Amino acid sequence: MSLYPRPSFLAPPEAWMTAKASLALTSTRSSLGMAVDGGYGDTGDWEGRWNHVRKFLERSGPFTHPDFEPSTESLQFLLETCKVLVIGAGGLGCELLKNLALMGFRQINVIDMDTIDVSNLNRQFLFRPKDVGRPKAEVAAEFVNNRIPGCNVVPHFKKIQDFSESFYRQFHIVISGLDSIIARRWINGMLISLLNFEDGTLDPSSIIPLIDGGTEGFKGNARVILPGLTACIECTLELYPPQINFPMCTIASMPRLPEHCIEYVRVLQWPKEIPFGEGVALDGDDPEHIQWVFQKSLERAAQFNITGITYRLTQGVVKRIIPAVASTNAVVAAVCATEVFKIASSAYIPLNNYLVFNDVDGLYTYTFEAERKENCPACSQVPQDLQFSPSAKLQELLDYLTQSASLQMKSPAITATLDGKNKTLYLQTVASIEERTRPNLSKTLKELGLTNGQELAVADITTPQTVIFKLHFTT
Repeated sequence: MSLYPRPSFLAPPEAWMTAKASLALTSTRSSLGMAVDGGYGDTGDWEGRWNHVRKFLERSGPFTHPDFEPSTESLQFLLETCKVLVIGAGGLGCELLKNLALMGFRQINVIDMDTIDVSNLNRQFLFRPKDVGRPKAEVAAEFVNNRIPGCNVVPHFKKIQDFSESFYRQFHIVISGLDSIIARRWINGMLISLLNFEDGTLDPSSIIPLIDGGTEGFKGNARVILPGLTACIECTLELYPPQINFPMCTIASMPRLPEHCIEYVRVLQWPKEIPFGEGVALDGDDPEHIQWVFQKSLERAAQFNITGITYRLTQGVVKRIIPAVASTNAVVAAVCATEVFKIASSAYIPLNNYLVFNDVDGLYTYTFEAERKENCPACSQVPQDLQFSPSAKLQELLDYLTQSASLQMKSPAITATLDGKNKTLYLQTVASIEERTRPNLSKTLKELGLTNGQELAVADITTPQTVIFKLHFTT
């Protein structure tokens, strides 16, 4: 159960307004009082503080939802009850926290597992030089709470995987400003796992909307995901570009770009020269490591008359960093925060459902409706089909799970029920089990005892749920 009754935005707008009116009547406070009507209540509000929000909630307009009914209860719900979760306190996260707090959202939680680096200070404006080394979530929460009266941002210096279902179930809306596709897929799977079905029918009150934003240089996107109703992250996994890898023949013999020289040092020279001792891996956050790669890259570039090697570029290539642009973060965060406001107030029709932003050459935006996949491994509720020959080896099946554009698993663990018992066919993440199950990779599916129509359960770090596959033998 949620900590607060969740009025379903999926019900007719008038029903949600009724639900929110009911929340207002059952509130521990007898009325909005000083906090909304003006004056100086216990929240530190002042006269006219929320006039800019009232203009959207207490009057109709040409862009409001056709069924929207202006009321004063909407503002109370937003100020006192609506609970939102922001995942990520970096470039997008700082903008999101600022926007949401200034819009009147007071019950905010933020999760980030990262600490502040000096390179963050040029765009992540909630941080100062004295904060370097501290957790992003904690510093961001302190800044917003001190700057905006009445706002209560609760920080969590953890991974999203460290929290249980009950934690996520308490929120009305989740907003992600992540730089990891794996993390996006995981939170997508978690919100889908919270859905309730009654006789095969989705319970709208169990839906927690996910607003997802992402930026890449001068490009960005924002999307609204209603788990179980609209396209989820997995439905559109093919939209995420694969990580750029340079051909080995190019970086070894015919480098043309400064990146080729850096990759040569990273991939070939580092393991050959082991500059910091046996078994020491290249650490993109260690200045001494980056400096060594930088100097060796300059030497390599000089041999081929290539210019453009810089320390910052070296670090970016080693850490696979795409340069962040503050203005892109601001635009995408503004779009995401606006969608949160639309859903929380039910005053406007939400984005349907994917927006693309590009200001590389001029300014371009485009909105389209991403469609659900009928056989989506996350939200379709149906087993996925796998078609292989009985003579195919388990290694081939594993390769398919990791290389398929629609699956893109990272370290799948495969189990099956054989002779009434669960048997682990392969598990990579635990060394002792990996060693014991490794011989299975060279065995055929038939030799492993798998049959036509066999169900395989696959677990992976990209999802909190186990994905069920149905094996179909081809002739």
